[in-house]
Amino acid sequence: MDQPYAPPYALDATGSDIHAEGAALRARGRAAWVKLPGDVCPVHAWAVTDPVLLKQLLADPRVSKDAARHWPDFADGRITRDWPMLIWVAVRNMFTAYGADHTRLRRLIAPAFTARRTKAMRPRVEAITEALLDDMARVGPDEVVDVRDRFAYQVPIQVICELMGVAESLAPRFRARVNGIFDTTLTAEEAEENGKAMYALLAELAESKRKEPDDDLTSFLIATRDEEHGTALDEQELLDTLLLMISAGHETTVNLLDQALFHLLTRPDQLAHVRAGRATWSDAAEETLRAEPSVPYLPLRYPVEDLDLGDGLVFRRNEPILAAFAAAGRHPSWHGEDADVFDVTRTDKSHLAFGYGTHLCLGMSLARLEAEIALPAFFDRFPQAELAADVPGQEIAKVSSFVSNGHTRLPVRLGRAAH
Repeated sequence: MDQPYAPPYALDATGSDIHAEGAALRARGRAAWVKLPGDVCPVHAWAVTDPVLLKQLLADPRVSKDAARHWPDFADGRITRDWPMLIWVAVRNMFTAYGADHTRLRRLIAPAFTARRTKAMRPRVEAITEALLDDMARVGPDEVVDVRDRFAYQVPIQVICELMGVAESLAPRFRARVNGIFDTTLTAEEAEENGKAMYALLAELAESKRKEPDDDLTSFLIATRDEEHGTALDEQELLDTLLLMISAGHETTVNLLDQALFHLLTRPDQLAHVRAGRATWSDAAEETLRAEPSVPYLPLRYPVEDLDLGDGLVFRRNEPILAAFAAAGRHPSWHGEDADVFDVTRTDKSHLAFGYGTHLCLGMSLARLEAEIALPAFFDRFPQAELAADVPGQEIAKVSSFVSNGHTRLPVRLGRAAH
């Protein structure tokens, strides 16, 4: 895996300051040659920060997500189990599929995320939200509550567990394993052990639904077949699809709610804009997705052939591509010199937080629905809420990951509940 590009920018596995890192990468041009976390099996890639180029590549049929077919280092066994991010590229689901395989897998899953089905989820999302707010309202007004753990996390995990048919007893175990998948500071051994435990859980879920199918997405995925070809998901595709649905289906929305709450609590002027009607709650969610995408970097894509991108920039066939969503969302060429500023009144809040092209996130409407319900409900119930004074905002620790953009906790003094 010798490369002619030196020196590569070593990405911070902890994701301690993704925006400073994004600025450093943008300074290197439209794309920067980087080293991904993991020292035993070093992996280099092009981190694309320019939004125009990134959108072009995300929609380019010459760019694949199938490592087995289009990443020679992986296909030839040079990417070994010593790489802690192996699960991100080795799974077999629509996240890593290409061409006809991707079309088949997406067609099997898409019916579960139609606009009608998403709309039908509204009453349950509202009920879950209200129950969580009722629970927090029992806390004394001067006590500090971890709102990430008790609200930003609980809304999405309860929604996805209901959608997938995950028993309440399994939810905490899934949470621990999903946290491990997004924790890019794990050693290769820790990541491998976490992956084995996750697949054991997924197999347990699938087996329970085979025995007792219900009106949930897991049962749907087991039973559904591609009408055109008469094929269903094979066992590995099923488990990997469940992994995708459960992990991406809640972790990203947790971070969306976490970051939106954090910015509105630490920027009273922005909250005032929404409360006064100068901006909507949807504006707050979209500005959060632009300025603080839940997934700052998304591994990986692969050129099917050498790509000459002009101005001397060439991506060779064995050089993976890393989508740098956080850096792109704050690119001055897209959002001006104030792109680093969180502003709910910003006219153009365009972003790539849900991807682009054929791999556009199927669950984005559900994530938006959850934010549209949870954010106003929280601030209506706790109009005096403030970030705990003894924990300045800038000192709140981030999750240990360069692919997940959230806080380890969000300590909030709720004040007196409105009702």
